[in-house]
Amino acid sequence: MQSDKLVTTSDGSHTLFSKKYNQHFHNTEDGGLSEALNKHTIPAFTYFQDKKELNILDICFGLGYNTFATIYYILKNNLDIKINIYSPEFDLDLIKSLKDFTFPKEFNEFKNIINELSNNQKYEDEKIKIEIFIGDAREYIKTFQENFFDIVYQDAFSSEVNFELWTKEYFIDIYKICKENSIITTYAISTNIRLSMYEAGFFIYETRPTKRKITLAFKQEQMIIGKYIDMELKKIRNKEAKALLDSFI
Repeated sequence: MQSDKLVTTSDGSHTLFSKKYNQHFHNTEDGGLSEALNKHTIPAFTYFQDKKELNILDICFGLGYNTFATIYYILKNNLDIKINIYSPEFDLDLIKSLKDFTFPKEFNEFKNIINELSNNQKYEDEKIKIEIFIGDAREYIKTFQENFFDIVYQDAFSSEVNFELWTKEYFIDIYKICKENSIITTYAISTNIRLSMYEAGFFIYETRPTKRKITLAFKQEQMIIGKYIDMELKKIRNKEAKALLDSFI
């Protein structure tokens, strides 16, 4: 992590370029904060309008933008809600560096939370609980009981470098720990990844919150957000497209 390069994105927020994965943590054209809000937080909270408590799985924590954008969104909109966020991350040095990272001013109101997470990898008050697990995400998700999560922010590095977090087997494990009315949000729109989710049992939808489309996945059909994608038709039209499998690793 120490060699990762600081980059300013289009919305003025900062991100890092990972030399390990040769990818930015965020899309620099969308912006770090804008991407977190528009591709994850806002779609999820549009789907859940009246819930008083939400369990959220943030895959993976990274710089924490998805988690922090969620807190910012709740405070900005004066939402009366309790959130419990659980997030795996393999890079402890990255987490420890967050107290010194230049986050957008929108996060200043809860700088104490960022500092606490950076120092102890956990935070809790009466409305917010956050747990960062340092280790393997695939093993971490197996520790949760079935039907536990309302929201999954599926925001790992791309399948080219983080293949194990986009396979059918991975999404089968995610399916087990998601509630029946849960939502998954992700920037990934490739047919292969959508097939991984679909063959794990999810219904696939898409929407365009910015100039780029995103994928939304649900355990049941819904009409609140997004356009339904007929994956059986996709398979007929593109017989070469296949779900990603652990056996490919």
